[in-house]
Amino acid sequence: MGLGRGERERRAYVRRLHEAGCAGLAFAIDVWLGGTIPPEVLDEGDRLGFPVLRVEGETSFIAVVEAVADHYAAERSREQGRVLAAQDAMARAALRSGPAGVMHELAAATSGECLLLDRNGMTSRAVPDAEPAWHAPVRAAVAGPDRTPGMRILAGDGRSTADTADTENTAGAADTADPGEKNRRADGVILLQTLGTTGRTLGWLALRCADPSASVRVLANHAASLLAVDLLHSRDARRAIFRERAPLLRAAALGGPVGVPLTLPPPPWEVVCYRLGPTSAAPTSATTLTPATDPAPGTPNAPNALDAAADALVDVLGDTGAAQSAGLCPLDGVLVAVLPETGRPHAGERLLALLPGVVAAGACRARGPVDLASAVSRARGAVPPRGYRHVDEADAWALLRSAVPESGSRAFTEAVLGPLLEHDTRNGTELAHTLRHYLDGGAHVEGTARELGVHRNTLRARLRTAERVLGRSLSEPRTRLELWTALSLHPVRCTDGTWHD
Repeated sequence: MGLGRGERERRAYVRRLHEAGCAGLAFAIDVWLGGTIPPEVLDEGDRLGFPVLRVEGETSFIAVVEAVADHYAAERSREQGRVLAAQDAMARAALRSGPAGVMHELAAATSGECLLLDRNGMTSRAVPDAEPAWHAPVRAAVAGPDRTPGMRILAGDGRSTADTADTENTAGAADTADPGEKNRRADGVILLQTLGTTGRTLGWLALRCADPSASVRVLANHAASLLAVDLLHSRDARRAIFRERAPLLRAAALGGPVGVPLTLPPPPWEVVCYRLGPTSAAPTSATTLTPATDPAPGTPNAPNALDAAADALVDVLGDTGAAQSAGLCPLDGVLVAVLPETGRPHAGERLLALLPGVVAAGACRARGPVDLASAVSRARGAVPPRGYRHVDEADAWALLRSAVPESGSRAFTEAVLGPLLEHDTRNGTELAHTLRHYLDGGAHVEGTARELGVHRNTLRARLRTAERVLGRSLSEPRTRLELWTALSLHPVRCTDGTWHD
């Protein structure tokens, strides 16, 4: 028979029959030496759910085959009935109580424990409502490099195994020929299923159970489908709510009458403007916010950005009332977000990191509805070329420089400093650098000379040359103001290699 003489060989023999798809193993006990079935064969059969039969007397093997077939057919019918009943219970629970009900029914049907993770890998719900040791390894698994959609099998302690599964796999594929398998599964196994549509992961469902039989996998996939539908419906409903509220926030941002109370978090707010579109010019404080210049709501980028921000708000603020009441609306090449003030790190800065294709945002504090329109204007004026800038935390002079368009800055610098820069280039002098130190030092000759490391008479000679080249007197306040402004807008390299800002 190939049964083998030792315990290891006999267990391996039973496993081979099971993996080959055999229905059972029968022993004609009257012709079996010793008259008993080896206990390790019975034990391995019990572990695998594989029938081991004792045939006595004149019973024919045909009768045994028929009995086993009838038993399997009845058992399969009963199992199918249990699966259908559990699927029906989960569907009803989804309508009655949402994800929590689905997870409770799944845990009851499989005698297991469930964990629902959001798309950031954070716990959303758990059955039972606790934090057992296996949760942390599962969160680590979804945060790892392997994010292949579908179902994965982890050891009961959350360690990854080489097993992979899809909805077509059978229970036999999960059983290995490892003699230590029984001990490894003493803590059960974990089925980890991706939730969401192709290319879009909405979360994960983890089911910890004693053994991943075919029925258990069917139920886990059914629960995953119900949860994914619920998440998609919640996402679509959330997006629709933000789109419906956008026109009211838009009107308030433009300073117009709204007529009804705005749905927003309790003030004070962080008002953020996210620049949209790869070809959009950086907004300036001189930009006038009017309905006439604002693109239509269907402008490319704006709806997508609003939907992406609506999705990401849950990640930034959690599934809270603040996330649900935040305001979003497209406005003149930017997406306006009204968020609760959270301090550092600012919610608006964290949201920027989650918006695909958006690389810059300006922010401003608003104390309430009266400040909203002005806060939007100031936030738009603070949008940098890249990154996040908060008006209330930025240097005032830096804000002024960012508000001047590059073309205007270049024209102003050329008009004020043109002759001086041309003289420096032609003669190898440092009149512009000298003037920057002189004006930064409050027009004090002694202090500037010490800072530059030159004699005061040398400094005076340079200043007279600068006046001659410019045709203007440095004693005039307006001249000094224009020169200092132009020198601040134009990068000037210092003698130590650094740049004046």
